[in-house]
Amino acid sequence: MRYTLVAVMLGWLLPVSPGVLLGAPTTPTVPGKAPVAETTFAQVNELLGVELFTDDKLWNDEASVLADRLRWPLESKTESELSFRSYPDDAARLFGCRPFSVALYADKNGPSLLSLIFANKGDSVSYVPKAGKPDKEALAARDGQIKDFKKAIADDKKNLTTALTKLFGAPVAERMGQGKQTSEVSTRWDWKEHAFLLSAPRDEYVALRVMPSATADLGGKSRISDSELMARSKTRILRRENGDVLLKDIPMVNQGPKGYCAPATWERALRYMGVPADMYVLAMAGHSGAGGGTSLTALAAGAHDAVVAGGRKIEGGSMAKVDPTFVAKYVDRGLPIIWGMFSTKEYNALANERMKLRVDMKDPKAWKKEITPARKDAKPLKVDRATAHACMIIGYNKETGEIAVSDSWGPEFEERWVTAAEATAVSQGVFQVVSY
Repeated sequence: MRYTLVAVMLGWLLPVSPGVLLGAPTTPTVPGKAPVAETTFAQVNELLGVELFTDDKLWNDEASVLADRLRWPLESKTESELSFRSYPDDAARLFGCRPFSVALYADKNGPSLLSLIFANKGDSVSYVPKAGKPDKEALAARDGQIKDFKKAIADDKKNLTTALTKLFGAPVAERMGQGKQTSEVSTRWDWKEHAFLLSAPRDEYVALRVMPSATADLGGKSRISDSELMARSKTRILRRENGDVLLKDIPMVNQGPKGYCAPATWERALRYMGVPADMYVLAMAGHSGAGGGTSLTALAAGAHDAVVAGGRKIEGGSMAKVDPTFVAKYVDRGLPIIWGMFSTKEYNALANERMKLRVDMKDPKAWKKEITPARKDAKPLKVDRATAHACMIIGYNKETGEIAVSDSWGPEFEERWVTAAEATAVSQGVFQVVSY
């Protein structure tokens, strides 16, 4: 059974009434003339600008082979899914348009979704934190980028629509999404069991997603029962001999250079809990600023309907201390914690250096003694509000007094350990959990 990883994108694809049909999506036609010859995979590759297809059936390819062909590096690997992601440089073009983020998702049966993000309010604009003090030149540059990306969204939508219609004929219009603030109006073309879906919410992003036509027909809905999820959660809790208790199988999402830490972290949490998700859709739902910057409260409100439709719920609130006892309440249930904190330069340097020393930690008593000075020195860690950040708490060690943190910056940041005192020193005092 396919895991509907295309359901990876926030449960899209709600069926639409026949009244929105714009035309037959199979063979390109010209008004008043006979249909032109059927499009070949070579023609798709030529207009696309990369060798995506080697035959008419992309979904039979091995995911890693396809990723190698596209030169998209591995982003995440869990027991049930794979993802590959790249942030192309300025010279890259797909269908003649500049892609900012390209991703391939796969399940046990093979590739299940390609997500191509073009002009958008995250990647197209330099991130300037509200609490920071950027110079006038940086602000002026950002204002220019905001003006440019809005025009680029309109241009990319027009150019992609023209290119896809040239290949596949007139499209159909569909409303996709399982939440009020996480739904999209999309344009769909079908070709040989492949559905091409183009979405361009106003002033948000241009997204082209390619998925099996059969998956698109089913609506991309995903709902896992509580009993199934609870059974799955038991297998996701890793208990090491050194006392570490850690959640595994959490998908990684690399937010890239933009300030999308909250949407990326939420995508990770939702997909882990069986709810389809995409950070660009979540940024729209959470009213992220241009370049980044998202309120966790606003994001939870925007994602609420999608979470409920997926059979889950949202917990959260304030926490005075970040310690193993608090963390264990959720991790022992197989639930990662979305954590609001300040990711300062000093904190990250400390966490990175600690991991170099901790990598072979086997004796918790000896390690606790070694990091005792770190607990005593945690208070001097200063809070810089310009470094407001969201990440995950995914584990704890009660004997050593540590917690495990995971950031949406790629595989190398999947697991880092800090003391409870250090975490408390940089905490915003807020947390959220997607639970059953």
